Amino acid sequence: MRRREAIGATLSSILFIAACLSDAASAVPCRTGGPYDKWLADLEHEAMAQGISQQTIAAAAPYLTYDQRIVNIDRGQRVFTQTFLEFSDRMAAAYRIQRGGALIKTHAPVFARIDQQFGVPAPVIVAFWALESDFGANMGNYRTLSAIASLAYDCRRADRFRPQLLDALQLIQRGDLRPQEMIGSWAGELGQTQMMPSEYYRYAVDYDGDGARNLLRSVPDVLASTANYLAGLGWRRGEPWLTEVRVPANMPWQQADLDIKLPRSKWAAYGVTLADGRPLTADDLPASLLLPMGRFGSAFLVYENFRVYLQWNNALVYSTTAAYLATRIAGAPPLRRGNPPPPLAFNDVKALQTMLSHAGHDVGKVDGFLGLKTRQAVKVMQMKYGLPADSYPTAELLARMRTSY
Repeated sequence: MRRREAIGATLSSILFIAACLSDAASAVPCRTGGPYDKWLADLEHEAMAQGISQQTIAAAAPYLTYDQRIVNIDRGQRVFTQTFLEFSDRMAAAYRIQRGGALIKTHAPVFARIDQQFGVPAPVIVAFWALESDFGANMGNYRTLSAIASLAYDCRRADRFRPQLLDALQLIQRGDLRPQEMIGSWAGELGQTQMMPSEYYRYAVDYDGDGARNLLRSVPDVLASTANYLAGLGWRRGEPWLTEVRVPANMPWQQADLDIKLPRSKWAAYGVTLADGRPLTADDLPASLLLPMGRFGSAFLVYENFRVYLQWNNALVYSTTAAYLATRIAGAPPLRRGNPPPPLAFNDVKALQTMLSHAGHDVGKVDGFLGLKTRQAVKVMQMKYGLPADSYPTAELLARMRTSY
């Protein structure tokens, strides 16, 4: 972890990878087809077929080296297992909230343009800026071209990284970055909000008018490009993303599910209020009830814009923290922590996943990571055993399952 506990490229990559790893070998060319030099020559031919010039390839060539360290990092990833409260306590730190608000004031004209053009609020952008690189202070120190080439050559995820490498070359050809300044995360993310080259190539915009899209050094380019990316993911102008709420003890807990969307008027009828006890706006805006640490912990209503957070990074702990941090930067008070039960240990989560899998539930990988699929399976089993179905695994559920599986 880098200084000031910035999430930076490394942790963001861990969260992303933990949510989407696949063990299947790729069908695209990789190391099984021969030595690295031959693989690289074939890739250069493919790049030229896509319109990338020999001049661009020549400029990039000194940096397209194979780095076994990168492959070792990728293959040695540990699953991210912090709870929402553990993670948000660290990452939604007071200095990030304070500095985020100050930067919104500093760049007020840029944010005004962004809001008009893209419809994404400043606190949402600034929260990602804070989490991904600590406002540009921690963007990573790996050579991007070497990192992506190494991961594209390695067969484990060649299908993911080969297109990224080709788009990295497109960034050079377009004049956005020079090969030597492409420094970022070990997984190839670039810039102050850590975009992969394909995202950079598609969504980066020149907002300072200098003719280039520089997400390493140009704050206007960083902020507007992030907004453009969020808009591309489906951000809805003028709509909320997350609201902390208070939930009654007699809540039908099975309704707490991201797949269940009810109008706010229905949540109000259930007795859900704002966190300070004031009534919800009883309108037709659809929302889901999210209990990241179960019915005794913090509670949120999340909206369609929260789905954008999950597309940015579908690790629920990260997405909820990013959305919560944005509300804090926008002026919301600290969350009500509640009194959630102790989280299950890593090995207990793996044991639970194994039993859920044996019971016929799709939990994804048995990896000790409490992801969305595992939470959904937990809810089904809680309903089976007559437990409050809040989708959060407890020692009681684990004990019940151990007597049956």
